[in-house]
Amino acid sequence: MGLRIWAVMQKEFIQTLRDRRTLLLLLSIPIIELFLFAYAIRMNVDHLRTVVAGAEGAECYAYVQALEASGYFDVVAYVDDQAEVIRAIDGGRARVGVVFPPTFARDLQRGTAQVLILVDGSDFFPAQTAYGMAGVTAQDYGFSVMVERLERSGYDTRFLHPPLDMRMRILYNPDMSDLVFLLPGLLAMLLQTQTLVLTSAAIVRERELGTMEALLVTPIRPLELMLGKIIPNIILVILDMLLILALGTGLLRVPFRGNVLFFFAVSALYLLSGLGLGILVSSISRSQKQTQQIVMVVVLLGAILSGFIFPRYAMPKWVQMVGLLFPLTYFLGISRGVINKGIGWSVLRPSVLSIALYVLVVLGVAVVSFRRRLE
Repeated sequence: MGLRIWAVMQKEFIQTLRDRRTLLLLLSIPIIELFLFAYAIRMNVDHLRTVVAGAEGAECYAYVQALEASGYFDVVAYVDDQAEVIRAIDGGRARVGVVFPPTFARDLQRGTAQVLILVDGSDFFPAQTAYGMAGVTAQDYGFSVMVERLERSGYDTRFLHPPLDMRMRILYNPDMSDLVFLLPGLLAMLLQTQTLVLTSAAIVRERELGTMEALLVTPIRPLELMLGKIIPNIILVILDMLLILALGTGLLRVPFRGNVLFFFAVSALYLLSGLGLGILVSSISRSQKQTQQIVMVVVLLGAILSGFIFPRYAMPKWVQMVGLLFPLTYFLGISRGVINKGIGWSVLRPSVLSIALYVLVVLGVAVVSFRRRLE
């Protein structure tokens, strides 16, 4: 049995090494994606281009300075009215507009001042950042104006402070680095995508080229054929994983806080789930083109429904149930837990057992489907 599996593995390795362009793509695409996430993708948006209208008097400019001091707003132009602000936003010259009424200074002294903040809502992350930070800046500025007014009136403001002093500490990612959050998810996503693509393509390619029948007339059994074709893919995916971890933790300085051996053990289990899903896809596909289309759908749905992009707790219950069909849903929490938080088996036991159960189910269904397709 071992010799027959090894013979198929040798054949797979020879095919892979012969197609050097494909091999180069398999090893380089994860690296390209890692650096794209590291340097091109930003979820925390700052320095929003801002246009100001109606700014007259020291009070208006003091408020504008408070906005710029937050680091989230950069004033790029002063205009005359609200219509020009909207034209600047429509033309892409600004993301945020600040419109002061003519009576702003007088109303500020009365305690009834208003200022209009216009935010470009067509882009979600800048709009969310501008909405939150503009409100915080307005509260801080209003409180400072109130304290200054009381001091001018002769009141002792030494003991004047807000009724609530909020202290915040960000666990595991104090610098709020996007890459610290994204690397575990990217790693989990790549492992699923690579195993799915490699396994399904390898099996369908044999069927499309007509070499599957030639393999079946040899003494090899269907299970041995399947193992011989997926083990080389496991080795390639593990190389990709090691490369991403080395670059992420070494070059990009993302801390790895958990147990490395535990992470690799669970990752190996996770790889089996992706391989089983790839065999299942290959058993229902009739061509490599059809395989690519199915894989694209599976990868897209997995990225959306697993929590890699959007939080699962915000989804409807039935959508969360659909997300359980993808192995990425189970491994994502494990990857972030081990890499970011440093937690292990005692906390992640339910998730690891869920992956183990998923592997048993998907491999069982895949083997039965693969055998029927061969017959």
